[in-house]
Amino acid sequence: MTALELHDVSHKYRKPALRGVSFSMEPGEFVLLLGLNGAGKTTLFSLVAGLLGLQKGSIRVLGHEVGRSAALAGCGFVFQQSALDLDLTVAQSLRYHAALHGLPRGDARRRIEQELERFGLVSCLHDLVRTLSGGQRRRVEIARALLHRPRLLLLDEATVGLDVPSRRAILQRVRAQCAEQGATALWATHLTDEVEPGDRAIVLHEGQVRDDRRDMAVASLPDYFARLATPEMAS
Repeated sequence: MTALELHDVSHKYRKPALRGVSFSMEPGEFVLLLGLNGAGKTTLFSLVAGLLGLQKGSIRVLGHEVGRSAALAGCGFVFQQSALDLDLTVAQSLRYHAALHGLPRGDARRRIEQELERFGLVSCLHDLVRTLSGGQRRRVEIARALLHRPRLLLLDEATVGLDVPSRRAILQRVRAQCAEQGATALWATHLTDEVEPGDRAIVLHEGQVRDDRRDMAVASLPDYFARLATPEMAS
């Protein structure tokens, strides 16, 4: 069973945002979805999450058609725009998420402690979310997404606006989740320095998949995107 499968997915607003996107991911894979701003990454994530209605094509999540509760229950999402309630403490936010996923209190408490320790946020447990830095809020969001041990993680520009050490720490934690617990992760980013040798990267440009392979030449990625942005390459 594939973790995520898209076949000929298209979506348009006033103009096309996705055009015939197809790819699949196997369990345990960490895959980067690379694309400049406006490439269609957020639209794709919104379709997988069921936030947008599917106009054309098919999407299967953990063996289920998109939109089924069984599929979404096995997913963890981190969107580009923060979804944390600023007036809750870190503990309250994480406990609420755990309750939504039916975790017993004891299990929830242990998992919250584990994730906060991994992200270096134990001291922030009782702090209001609004008092945290941008990097701390992002780590809380990812810790929250990991609480129910999702089989599929989808992270849309999860490190945008953060400093390099914070970005590396968050990436390392997500990669570890895939390696240690067999989770699958789709990591959307426009930051080419987040690609490591051996990674599988899917390049999305103007709503189309332009490349899908492992071990891209990381040093040449900025030039690659520059070529994609030229009219000649786009045609």
